[in-house]
Amino acid sequence: MDCDLLVIGSGAAGLTAAVTAAKSGLSVIVAEKAEVLGGTTAWSGGWTWAPLNPVARRAGIVEDPEAPRRYLQSVLGPHFDAGKVDAFLYHAPRMVGFLEAAGLEFEGGLKIPDTYGHQPGAGMGGRSVIAAPFDGRRLGPLIGLLRKPMRETSFMGMTIQAGPDLRAFMTMLRSGPAFAHVTRRFGRHLWDLARHGRGMQLRNGNALVARLMLAADGLGVRFLTNAPAQELLSDGTGRVCGAVLGGPEGARRVVARRGVLLATGGFGHDAARRAAQFPHDDCHTSLSVPEASGDGLRLAEAVGGVQDRGLASPGAWCPVSEVPWPDGRRGVFPHIIERGKPGIIGVLANGRRFCNEGLGYHDYVTALLEAVGPQGVPESWLVCSHAFQRRYGLGISRPAPVPLGAWLRNGYLKKGDTPEELARACGIDPEGLVATLAEWNAGAARGEDPAFGRGTSAYMRLQGDPDVTPNPCVAPIAKGPFYAVRVTPGSFGTFAGLKSDGRARVLDAGGAPVAGLYAAGCDMASVMGGYYPAGGINIGPAMTFGHIAALDAAGLYEEHRP
Repeated sequence: MDCDLLVIGSGAAGLTAAVTAAKSGLSVIVAEKAEVLGGTTAWSGGWTWAPLNPVARRAGIVEDPEAPRRYLQSVLGPHFDAGKVDAFLYHAPRMVGFLEAAGLEFEGGLKIPDTYGHQPGAGMGGRSVIAAPFDGRRLGPLIGLLRKPMRETSFMGMTIQAGPDLRAFMTMLRSGPAFAHVTRRFGRHLWDLARHGRGMQLRNGNALVARLMLAADGLGVRFLTNAPAQELLSDGTGRVCGAVLGGPEGARRVVARRGVLLATGGFGHDAARRAAQFPHDDCHTSLSVPEASGDGLRLAEAVGGVQDRGLASPGAWCPVSEVPWPDGRRGVFPHIIERGKPGIIGVLANGRRFCNEGLGYHDYVTALLEAVGPQGVPESWLVCSHAFQRRYGLGISRPAPVPLGAWLRNGYLKKGDTPEELARACGIDPEGLVATLAEWNAGAARGEDPAFGRGTSAYMRLQGDPDVTPNPCVAPIAKGPFYAVRVTPGSFGTFAGLKSDGRARVLDAGGAPVAGLYAAGCDMASVMGGYYPAGGINIGPAMTFGHIAALDAAGLYEEHRP
């Protein structure tokens, strides 16, 4: 088989590269290890950080072009790579515009601020986009190739999008319009399950992948599933010119005249590499798809590429809880939403708080790891009241009217009529928890969090509840019964990918490009340097550097450079 560009991996990075290359006149093959397309992107929230994007401009948000760079320079500090950052910031909005021209539709995160609002250049909204909801029926037979949403983060397979859609589900018992919206959505979902065997009202990362698939298919991109890459091919000059793909039919050689892009999803399930780099790896759970097992890094290392282990963090951390399903399977739930709501705190085994729970998910795990140290057990407990759980939910236990009894019976949720009883159920020090709740409640009565400052930034306030005053992120935890869920370190993906430059070219140990070899997504060392400055900083750079790699392979980079 032959093509101009071979893309290995079918998440946001790989599919964006495929669309860009095909629209630029190249023939493209996308080789996917799994039997479905989408990678971890299909399980994700789908948010894409792309400052100065055309969606924001059309909405009237015009900001200083230098502000995003100042912000990243402030957050990343010594891990700020000017070449890669400048390439990302220049091409990210152009990538969004390119995909819009290819038929994709996006909505703007017009009110979503960056995480660290106190830093110079922080954005107050408009820097992120998300794929518009998509009717899966438009894919036709291709719908069978789309990875289904993650069980734990969907409701019976139905994806719910952050923003008005999620607010409707959270307030369905308090609002007539919200109840009507949920009824329509859920009724349609039940029909889709009966008719198609899966949800067809696609949102979040599932909608993004579907839209990219549709665009790629329309441009003649060829998809190969069950086709793991086994080795890269090189010509007599050392240039990468294809790969050997495995599969049910045996090995196949694919010649790629313009090069190969590695976008296999990082090393979230590479046991040896994780053990060598992740703190407390024995207690860590990855949210990436099982196929993200380090293939891209191993393929590149075999031809001279090197992994960048100098980042501030090797992974994109997220607090998670283990979910025991009735069928015996063990799932994992990412705690993204409820931590910033008013009336919940995170405590260690000593019953004491250790961080500002309303900051980013990466920050929560970073603080947990620092609090317990290398010799401690990296676990915490999210503690709330019955009223909180019924209003917002706690982990996989959904808010009212969804019953929570099953999660109490199987031990996922711990319960106590008093703080002391809850502490004993969790193995937490009772005196410590009682003292912590007393301190929290004293400040919460005034709408304050003297210890950590919950609710003092735009990012935190967005995560809170606007109906709670004076602080949307703070409320007492005073009336039992009380609930808790055990939370440990997890990750959405890996940051410590291959060393690369601003053209997405893989670099060797001497810093020279490995000819014909590109990397994007988690296979590329994160342009964010191991930090998490805003939501969407995994997918945004993944799509942007996939776009850049395709332009370079097509010989068009010079026409599109800054």
